[in-house]
Amino acid sequence: MLNAAQERAVSHLGGPCLVIAGAGSGKTRVITHKIARLLQAGYAPTEIAAITFTNKAAAEMRERAKVLLDDRKAAQGLVIATFHALGVRMLREDGQALGLKPQFSILDADDVGGLLREAGGTTDAKLARSWQWRISQWKSALLDPHDAARQAQTPEDAQAAKVWLRYAEQLNAYQAVDFDDLMVLPLRLLQQHADVRERWNTRLRYLLVDEYQDTSDAQYQLLKLLAGTQGRFTAVGDDDQSIYGWRGATLDNLRQLPIDYPTLEVIKLEQNYRSTNAILRAANAVIAANPKLYPKSLWSDHGEGDAVEVREADSDDDEAERIVARVQALRGGRGAKLSDIAVLYRANHQSRPIEQALRRANIPYVVSGGQSFFERAEIKDVCAYLRLLANPDDDPAFLRAVTTPKRGIGAATLKSLGTFATQWKVSLFDALFREALPGIVGARHAEGLREFARLMHDIDWRERTEPAGPLLRELLAAIGYEAHLRETADNEREASQRWSNVGDFCDWITRKAEEDGASLKRMAQMVALITQLAERGDRQDAVTLSTLHAAKGLEWQHVVLAGCEEGLLPFFTEDRPLTDTGLEEERRLMYVGVTRARQTLVLSHCRKRRAAGRSSRSPEPSRFLTELRAELPKVDGRAAALARIAAMKVRKQGETDGVAAM
Repeated sequence: MLNAAQERAVSHLGGPCLVIAGAGSGKTRVITHKIARLLQAGYAPTEIAAITFTNKAAAEMRERAKVLLDDRKAAQGLVIATFHALGVRMLREDGQALGLKPQFSILDADDVGGLLREAGGTTDAKLARSWQWRISQWKSALLDPHDAARQAQTPEDAQAAKVWLRYAEQLNAYQAVDFDDLMVLPLRLLQQHADVRERWNTRLRYLLVDEYQDTSDAQYQLLKLLAGTQGRFTAVGDDDQSIYGWRGATLDNLRQLPIDYPTLEVIKLEQNYRSTNAILRAANAVIAANPKLYPKSLWSDHGEGDAVEVREADSDDDEAERIVARVQALRGGRGAKLSDIAVLYRANHQSRPIEQALRRANIPYVVSGGQSFFERAEIKDVCAYLRLLANPDDDPAFLRAVTTPKRGIGAATLKSLGTFATQWKVSLFDALFREALPGIVGARHAEGLREFARLMHDIDWRERTEPAGPLLRELLAAIGYEAHLRETADNEREASQRWSNVGDFCDWITRKAEEDGASLKRMAQMVALITQLAERGDRQDAVTLSTLHAAKGLEWQHVVLAGCEEGLLPFFTEDRPLTDTGLEEERRLMYVGVTRARQTLVLSHCRKRRAAGRSSRSPEPSRFLTELRAELPKVDGRAAALARIAAMKVRKQGETDGVAAM
């Protein structure tokens, strides 16, 4: 059954329609039911296009359409695709009008980087990435290389524009396109070739656009050309969930729609089918401070539910331990599955202490929207040495350790060693001690391999009596790992960050070993075990750790939103102060985080948090907590937390919104 607002949205077929779909209000249900209604009205499946932003969303919509429609063949004929996939289809069929062959190539990011280095006459990968980012921005703004050259205001932009011109010539010569071209070239195709535009207008008689608030200028222009003068489309979106301004999405498209289409029908979906009213009141309160294009207020039939809680921790490590306690309480007290629980945060680096705490508690987790701390290359390098210490027969760990840092031992030597080990039916590490080794790999390489073996034996002997943390640091010094990072990183900042990550890992090993009275080998065995658990995380019941951006469109029964602090959420730095526009998007990001929760929501902040390296800062609670303070009860007897939030409001009165405290 559809509610009244959903029914209005589904039944409006006569002209342009904008559905303002609040979080959890059933927008995908509206889109799939509208597809069914269009088919009932006489549209052929091939005449309907539903456009999404991700392959996952397209797949979900396709499956739901199959379930809804009795005729599976009808569902198969529908065009359900991302903007870029639709762009590929258009270029395959009509790209010849732009000089493209039907079997043109689509370059990935690595291919693009290589061509840009060639076009710019450089081997500097970092410089090529900066050009790639700038060219992508220009393409999103619908500029060409000549436009970019004319508008360049800095020497860097002028250089990037010259590189772009040569890069464009390369793409043309190779009959290739990049990811941005999949949006820009179809638009150019329809703008410059009326016959092609008319053919696509006839072919796609009705368009449904999901997540309309995330469209860029190029995507809106393409939508207008495909929809034709009659505006045969339904756009579904939410101005309160526009969080991708940094990649070209603009709310101007929502503002422009009623201007370009005066007969636009606007329908609001305000009934939420996901969350309790306690959570929705918090969501409504935090987003209320933003200017409104289409005011709305979410409500639910799910009852009041548990109060939204705010919790203050002493530090980010304490915050992580409290999160673990929360997970354990939900499992024990409510019988929640781990997959029902999510920990959300603004920045990837916040996952590190949370991952460490979950691993200490042997709680499986998966990381979404960023790289797991324990999946970073530098941590995997160190873990390879520990895995080999725990199990000398671990051949993959041996291969990673013996080649990192480089010891002059190449692929040919390792291939010979592998053949030798197979013949003797021993592990690669054990093969290093066979007398015949020099005759197999050569005397010089044999000596290098045995030097590595002596190092590992020395650590194995000493770990019985020496503390784990200092011994691990001594191992890293012996292999020159810091120098290796500085030699292989793109720049000094990256090298320092990677070495800082290694330092954090060593600190964790030190603390855990001291707490448990464990040797380095015992710690190594634990690391090997939890690494295997993590590798199976996507196939088992596991807690989700996710950035707020990656969490959009998802939901969980229980959510902890960590790091609700000034400087994190909202995010700003001295080099990147907060503007009015930036503050509004950060507030929408907070709103997205709050509305991911179905049953319970905990908002967490710290008195102290580690910044870059080992330094720490004392952040203020987020101003967003102040804005929804009426919905936050006192928790665990910590009245001081709310008092600090209230005090912050007093201090910030009179400040202009969006100006960061310096």
